[in-house]
Formats: sequence, C-alpha cells, structure tokens
Amino acid sequence: MANHKSAKKRIRQNETRRMSNKWKTSRVRTEIKKLRGLISNGAKEEAQKQFPVVQKLLAKLAKTSAMDKAAASRKTSRLATQVSKL
Repeated sequence: MANHKSAKKRIRQNETRRMSNKWKTSRVRTEIKKLRGLISNGAKEEAQKQFPVVQKLLAKLAKTSAMDKAAASRKTSRLATQVSKL
C-alpha cells in the first residue's frame, strides 16, 4: 500500500484512467462487431453508415493513450477495405 500522499494520488489517477480506457475500448469493440455483422450480412447501406462512426471512435481512442495510433489506423484501413468490397 502507498505511504506517500503523491503515491496515493497516483493510484487514484491510474484507476480513473483505467476505467475510462476500459469503457471507451469496450464501446469501440461493440461498434466494430456491429460493423462486421453488417459486412457479413452484405448490408452495404448500413455498413457505409456505420463505418464513419467506427472510424471516429477509433481516432478518438488513438488520440489518448488507450490505443496505439498505428493500431487504430490499421483497424480503420482493414474495415474500410471490407466495406468497399461490398
């Protein structure tokens, strides 16, 4: 257990950031699953509407430290390729 005031504050900050990153990452995963479901069903119109939502969430997640910028870019690119093939 932390003994110093600054160490206790650091623990509180880390927990807050962890929870924030957790729900943001979970939301992105959910939206990606929705998009992949639309792609597998061949729903072109809905997939094209869903893709910008996913793209925006990935960009926001990469802007913070929750996800690496290259990982977000790679996921966006692969999803864009899948949507364009419909």
